[in-house]
Amino acid sequence: MLFLSTMIVITLFIIGLISRIIPHAPNFVPIVAIALFSGAYLDKKYSLWLALGLYVISDLIIGLHQVVIFTWTSVFIITLIGIALNKRKSPGRTLAYTLLSSVLFFIVTNFGVWASGWYPKTLQGLTQCYIAALPFFRTSLLSNLAYVTVLFGVYEFFTYRLKSKSLKTALLLS
Repeated sequence: MLFLSTMIVITLFIIGLISRIIPHAPNFVPIVAIALFSGAYLDKKYSLWLALGLYVISDLIIGLHQVVIFTWTSVFIITLIGIALNKRKSPGRTLAYTLLSSVLFFIVTNFGVWASGWYPKTLQGLTQCYIAALPFFRTSLLSNLAYVTVLFGVYEFFTYRLKSKSLKTALLLS
């Protein structure tokens, strides 16, 4: 079972890394979905570091920026949100937690953009920052909804089709 968990972690890491490195639509990457999924399904020893490690390594490859502490922090918090989802998973809750994660990422990272001096450090500058980021939020939200659907759906499909608790036992916290 440890092999299966390790393979899932490695697969998610590779998919996430490649998705950030290859050309893609702005903010259309699975990292928020990976953070939420790993928190909801993987053992804490993997989940707490998978998405954060993925973000750190991909940022080292594509280039660091002034907002990294805000992106890294938000992804770590989203993993914690996934852990909170773990015991209470349902399609409705998963949707709500995905929306919450998307909004959290938007608020935290764009606050970082504003705090880094890209906009005047006024309430009007903060408002301008959030308004300018709305097109990116739309793309990010669609990405998160799509990737969460795929990750959670594939996992649930296979555990149901296998009619085996061994896969869930190998991955879940409990």
